[in-house]
Amino acid sequence: MTTDPVGPAGERRSRKPVTNYGTGRTALLDAAVRVVARGGLRGLTYRAVAQEAGVTHGLVVHHFGSRDALIGEAVTHAIHSSLNSSTLDAGTGEPADFAAGLTDMVRSGPDLQAFQYELLLEARRTPELRPRLRSLYEEYFEATRRELERMLPGTVDRGTSRLVFAALEGLVLHQLVFGEEEVTEEALARLRCVLAGLAGEEDAADGS
Repeated sequence: MTTDPVGPAGERRSRKPVTNYGTGRTALLDAAVRVVARGGLRGLTYRAVAQEAGVTHGLVVHHFGSRDALIGEAVTHAIHSSLNSSTLDAGTGEPADFAAGLTDMVRSGPDLQAFQYELLLEARRTPELRPRLRSLYEEYFEATRRELERMLPGTVDRGTSRLVFAALEGLVLHQLVFGEEEVTEEALARLRCVLAGLAGEEDAADGS
C-alpha cells in the first residue's frame, strides 16, 4: 500500500496526477515544445519537461544531458515537424495550389508554431541562439525558393523567396493569435493570384 507524501507539518500532500505522453526522445521533445509554447523559453527546464511528459526528471537529463542540448534538439524537431506538415516542399508546382493546407497546419499544430515564434523573440535577446535558429530557418527559405522555382520560369532571387515566406509566416502568426481562418484563406487566395500573374507575365515576355 502507498501513502501520500507527508509535508513539513505532518500534513498529507496529494500527489499531482501526470499525463503520460510517452517516454521516448520524440515524446520529450514534443513536451518541450508545449512547455515553451505556453510559457516561453525561460520556462524550459528539465523539471517542466518531465512534468509535461509525465516522466521523471532523471529521464530528461539522461536523454539530453544539458539544457542547451535540449533547446537545440527541440528547435530542430519543431522546424522539421513543421516542414513535414506543410506543403512548401511537396506542392504541385501550380500557383493555385501554393501553400495548400497552411490553415489546417496552424489549426492542428499551434504549439509547434508558437514555439518557433517564442524562439525568434528569445534569439533577439540571446544572441547565441541565432546561429542554430538561422541555419534551420534557411531550410524554410530554401523550401520556399524551390517551390517558387517550380512555378516561375528562371531563377527566383532571394528577395522574392524571402518576401513570399514572410507573407506566409505573417499569416501563420495572425491565425495563431487571432484565429480568423477565413482571413488566412482570403490572403492566400490573393497571394496565389499574384504568383499566377508573375508566372503569366514572365511566360509572355519569353514568348515575345
